[in-house]
Amino acid sequence: MPAMPEPTPMDLDAPDVLMQPGLLTIGADGAMAGRTGAYDKVLGDLVGVYADGDAFEAAVRSQGADRLVYHVDEHRGADGAGALIIGTSTVLPGRIGDEFAVTRGHLHAKADRAELYHCLSGRGVMLLETLSGESKAIPLSAGEAVHVPGHWIHRSVNVGSEPFVTLFCYAADSGQDYGLIADAGGMAQLVVTDGAGGWTTRPNPQHVGYRATRG
Repeated sequence: MPAMPEPTPMDLDAPDVLMQPGLLTIGADGAMAGRTGAYDKVLGDLVGVYADGDAFEAAVRSQGADRLVYHVDEHRGADGAGALIIGTSTVLPGRIGDEFAVTRGHLHAKADRAELYHCLSGRGVMLLETLSGESKAIPLSAGEAVHVPGHWIHRSVNVGSEPFVTLFCYAADSGQDYGLIADAGGMAQLVVTDGAGGWTTRPNPQHVGYRATRG
């Protein structure tokens, strides 16, 4: 029999600067003690995100461009391969026309990177799509989680009357491609009211296809 190759030894050398463990206290409201950063997205930041442009402009006029739509707390201990980003996303309830409140959504710049979302409170939907046209809308409530594999575009949607709060975790070298969705005229599916207190999805007539815009 041919000799078996020698196993590759593990790299046990510590980096020059060793990251320290971090204690995080995370509330059901999304508040994170121990965070290293945070940011808000207000209505004025979301131009072009919602399909109904007239309804969006009306909302800006009536509610103000600085009306908070969602907030993110995050903990970044290090950058690069092997590190994690952990955070919470809090999407406030509301609608623009018949479309529920959403985050911008993204595909990771390193498209094979996965992400975990665990619902802490509220009621929402994780809207997922692939470049080839597959779509899924996964409902989430407290205690439920969704594993978003690599190569899936994803967006959080609040379909309830309370804040939709999720805990997320992904590789620090993932990056985000937000322009992909904008270039395609928005995501292929919209999460909208069903007129009876619930939600449904319908095709976005402005969507032109991801491959058409990304070659």
